Amino acid sequence: SATLKLYGEEHEDTLLEANNYANALCRLERYAEAKTLFRKSLPVARRILGENQELTLRMRWNYADALCRDNPTLDDICE
Repeated sequence: SATLKLYGEEHEDTLLEANNYANALCRLERYAEAKTLFRKSLPVARRILGENQELTLRMRWNYADALCRDNPTLDDICE
């Protein structure tokens, strides 16, 4: 995306865009793709923004929602 090229993956705007894109994938029921994007961006959000920052918490909530909607395995739940 243009935001990724402009700011890099460790910028709040890039993380917000990743969250929004993953949510769009969920609405399209493309959960595997959404989970992959969340798995990639969540550690960056935690490291850059912190565990208790609003966007990090929102991303964690959205990731959990994607997991639950995609018939989770025990390994998914333990994440």
